[in-house]
This record gives sequence, structure tokens and C-alpha cells, in this order.
Amino acid sequence: MILLYTPKTSTRLEYIIKFLFNDILRTDHKIVTDKSVFKLSDLPKVNYSNEGIENCLQIIPTGLLFEKSILQKKITVSNWEGQKIFFETSGKDIPFDLFAASFYLVSRYEEYLPFSSDQHGRFEANQSLAGQNGFLYDPIVDQWVCTLSKLLKEKFPKFESCNREFKYIPTIDVDNAYAYLYKGTVRTIGATMRDLFKLDFNENIKRFQTLKGEKDPYDTYGYLDAIHKKYEVEPIWFFLVGNYNTYDKNLPLDNVTFQELIKEISEKAEVGIHPSYESNKDFDQLKKEFDYLSGISKRSIAKSRQHYLKLLFTKTYQNLIDLGIKEDYTLGYSTDIGFRAGTCTPFNFYDLYNEKETELKIYPFQIMDVTLNEYLKLNVDEAIERIRDIINKVKEVKGTFISLWHNESLSDHGHWQGWEPVYKKMLEIIFEN
Repeated sequence: MILLYTPKTSTRLEYIIKFLFNDILRTDHKIVTDKSVFKLSDLPKVNYSNEGIENCLQIIPTGLLFEKSILQKKITVSNWEGQKIFFETSGKDIPFDLFAASFYLVSRYEEYLPFSSDQHGRFEANQSLAGQNGFLYDPIVDQWVCTLSKLLKEKFPKFESCNREFKYIPTIDVDNAYAYLYKGTVRTIGATMRDLFKLDFNENIKRFQTLKGEKDPYDTYGYLDAIHKKYEVEPIWFFLVGNYNTYDKNLPLDNVTFQELIKEISEKAEVGIHPSYESNKDFDQLKKEFDYLSGISKRSIAKSRQHYLKLLFTKTYQNLIDLGIKEDYTLGYSTDIGFRAGTCTPFNFYDLYNEKETELKIYPFQIMDVTLNEYLKLNVDEAIERIRDIINKVKEVKGTFISLWHNESLSDHGHWQGWEPVYKKMLEIIFEN
């Protein structure tokens, strides 16, 4: 157990201490406001105050965790022990407010502040503190906690944290179940005319070959099932079941084959909802999609990931909570890979507007296929190296690596030609000794 002294406590402090000590260090903790009790204890001790106390580690607070407002902060990033830090203090043991810095990142404090969104209303990686200061590709919060654990061990030789194990969660989004099949006459004719206008004859040839009986290129479900069985991993499948529009282009919901696909996958794997682009601003639409997927899969739906990764604090998460969702896998960037919340450890969403911890568990992902190919425009070899670097950093802190892939990116079709080996290589890297 770790004993933490603070002259006063707060909801923010209790939240971040529980996350850092319980979830990352896997050790118990107790917060005390009685200095005499703290001094007399023989437990490993952290002093979170301005006052110097012997025989403990000191972290000097900067005030963020005792505020009840959301304010623009002037932040300067520097280096310590080979790591980026901010909210610097005069502390001798740890020269920055590790708890406040962790809270700032994990709560996504900066995303509550005014920002310039992209065309989809999203907060982009290049606007983040991590993206602007060179630590987006590091699970910096987990790294800070590892350093804290090391310092506690040096000062209190009997201190032992419960070592956690590296974990991998594969997730698959089904935005478009089939490239050509079951689209209906109007959509098929429209797509054919569009490709003729673009002089894309190969696309039309492939379309008609598929309609005549060849396997649809996006039908990669058997392949994914086989590779997941080989590595004994359990994927989570997120199905888009919104109405057809500009950004939501899956099959008609009354299509029997689409319904059978959902049923088949839900019988052998966990299924979550992939709320449509339109549902982000319409709770009634979100509820209809939730009810539809629950009815077709005949499963209780507890997991979600927003289509286009549309995420607005705190409206998006509050809608999911109202729906009864327990876990969300949206937190990550479209435009870049890395650690949006500075951590590779799942955490409970903290509602800054209402200053409370919720029961909605956030599972941040680090790598998305679309990011590597379309946004970063990497070739296959470059993508594999970027993936390897992220996986190794997660392994170093024994965190949770989460990948986001699509059924279509394994099709070896269109702009995904040549990309099929990337998923296999990622799994090889994950399970290599």
C-alpha cells in the first residue's frame, strides 16, 4: 500500500490517484489529511503538499486538482529523466506535478477548451499538447508511473507493486460489409456510372465479376476469423447500422445477408455498436441503432466506437451512458497514431463539467489502418515499423495495445492493394518473444 498525504483532498485528486496507483501500479493506496498519521506510518509514502516532510517522496501540487473550473493553462514542456514533463515545480524528488499532469491528459482537459475542429468537428492530433511537443507516440502517463514506482522502490526497498501483464485487444469496424454485393439496384447503377465517368474500368470489371459470382473483396470475415484463432485472440466487432447517407454507407438494414453476417459473428465474438455519423447529434437515432443491433445479434450490447471517431466532450459520452453502454473504444486520432490520452491503460471517463468520475470505461486505441494508409500515406514497410515502435512502447510499460482495423483494409483491393500482410505482421510483432 502507498500512503498519500494532502492537506485537503478533491474529486479530481481521488480520481487520478486511484487510476495511477490501482490501475497502473496495481497497488492499494490510502489518502490521509492528518499529517501526524502520515509521519508515523512505515508505509511507502508520497507527500502531495508544499511542506517538506522527511522519509517520503514529495510531489508539489500546482493547484489544478483543487480547482472546480476549466481554464486555459499556460504550459511549458521540458525534459526530465528522458521523459517530457509539464507543470514543473521546485520539487527535488519529482520536479513536476505528476498527478496534475496525468489528470490533464487522461481527463482530456484540453478538449474542453476552445479549439479549431476539422470538417467533422473533431479535435485533431496536431492541436494536442502531445502532438505539438513531441510525446504523442509515448504512453507518457504510464512511463511517469513507472519512474514513480522506481523512486518508491529506491526509498522504500520493501515496496512492491503488483506487476501487470501486456494485453492486446483487436477491434474491427464494419463500415461497409461488402464492396459490391447487396447494395440494391439504385446504388449499384449509381456506382457504375460514377466509375465510368472517372474512367475507372477496372472497378467496374471487378464489380460485375463479383455480381456474377466471384467473392466480394470486402468479404474478409473468414480470413480474420482464422488469423484470430491462430493467435488465440478475441476481437471486438463494431457494426455500423445507421441509415444510408453521405458518411454512413453500410448495407440496407433489411438485407437478410447483412443480418445473417451480424448473427454469425455475434455467435463467436463480441459485438459492439458503431454509432453512425448522424447519430452523434441525434440520441433518438442512436437508440434506434442500438435497439436494431441488439435485436439482430440477440446480445446485450455494452461496447461502442463512434463512426469517423466523432467525439465531443462530454455530449458523446453522456449519450452512451444514457444508452447503457459500459465501454467505449473511440479515443484515438484519425490523423495520427499514438496515445491521445497519454496512456495505454483503460480508464473511467471523468466528466469535467460535472466534476465526477463515471462508470463508462474508456479504452484508448493506438493504431488505425486508415491513419497509416490514408492520412500518413505510409508504405507497407513504413507502416509496419511505426506499428512495431508503438507496440514495443506499450510492452515496456505492460499496458494494453488496441488496434483498429476494417474488414475492407484486408481486401487487397483498391487503395488497400498490398496492405493485407500488415495485419499479419502486426500480430507477429505482438506475439514475438
